[in-house]
Amino acid sequence: MFNLVKMDIRRLFRSRNFYIMLAVTAGLIVMLVCLVATVADPGTIDAMQAQGAEITEEDLGLSQQIQSMTMLDFVHECLSSGFLLIITGIGMSVQVSGDFSSGYIRNICFARPCRWDYVFSKILLAGVYSGLITITGILFAMAAPALFGLHPAASPVLSLLRYAFWRWLPSWAVGLMALSLAALTRSSVLGITLSVLSGGGVTAELAALVCRSLHWPALERYLLGFLARSQSEPLPGAQQMTMILGCSIGWAAVYTIGSLLSMETRDI
Repeated sequence: MFNLVKMDIRRLFRSRNFYIMLAVTAGLIVMLVCLVATVADPGTIDAMQAQGAEITEEDLGLSQQIQSMTMLDFVHECLSSGFLLIITGIGMSVQVSGDFSSGYIRNICFARPCRWDYVFSKILLAGVYSGLITITGILFAMAAPALFGLHPAASPVLSLLRYAFWRWLPSWAVGLMALSLAALTRSSVLGITLSVLSGGGVTAELAALVCRSLHWPALERYLLGFLARSQSEPLPGAQQMTMILGCSIGWAAVYTIGSLLSMETRDI
């Protein structure tokens, strides 16, 4: 089984799509930091005022807030939009669907008839994939400010590692969602679509609208996209940690069972 995991990781590092996803992650971070640096630059505000633009106290306060951020706060500001979920979901959808389109899955299942071996290797691959995407996002969010003249105050390494862990868990679960959808449809289309909708907060908004219309409890708060986007502080409190851990494990279990059922009930 672990030979399959090693093979999947080796194939991942030889995959061009993986490096494209890393480059996209880095590029988005740099663009976002450039935008934040522009908002925080006092020279930009002075130039806008000179051209007749109305600058409010809120705008000035935002600029000062950005300049006084710690590194942890700045990283959270860059990564709180949920786009790491999108990148992970798209990447895993492409990786898994490629096994079916290339014929790799037939060779593996012929050599190892137990379908659980294949699913387990992809579960670990999703953990590695989401972890690398998360680490890339954090490292570029830490390095990019210096390129634009921003110098956030240093934060403890332990705090950054804790932040990375709580960002990684929902991303891993989204990677398992992509795995289950690719195993079900043999295509990357549905996984990519739902990854974009989930990471972009669309599914949470739709779920909230339905719950309000039917007078149901706020079920959207259990969705992975909502959890990632609603984390207001870099390090979640005890209640939010419990929510993130419980929902990530719960959705991971659902997607794992769905992947196994899809693999067992459909011909390869």
